[in-house]
Amino acid sequence: MRQGFIVMHIRGSHHVLKRGEQQTTVPIHGKRTVKMGTVRGILRDIEMSPREFMQSWQER
Repeated sequence: MRQGFIVMHIRGSHHVLKRGEQQTTVPIHGKRTVKMGTVRGILRDIEMSPREFMQSWQER
C-alpha cells in the first residue's frame, strides 16, 4: 500500500488503513469526489500536511 499503509478491514464503502500507530478511515464511493473536509480529516489522522500530500501525489 502507498505510504506504508495497510488495509486493516473494509466495512461497506469505508476502508480502515493503518501504519504503525496511525489509523484513518477512507470513504470509497465509486467516482464521487471526496469532500475537502474529509480529506483534511484524513490528513490530520495520518499527521501529513497538505503540502506533503501534494508532493507524494506528484511522485506517483
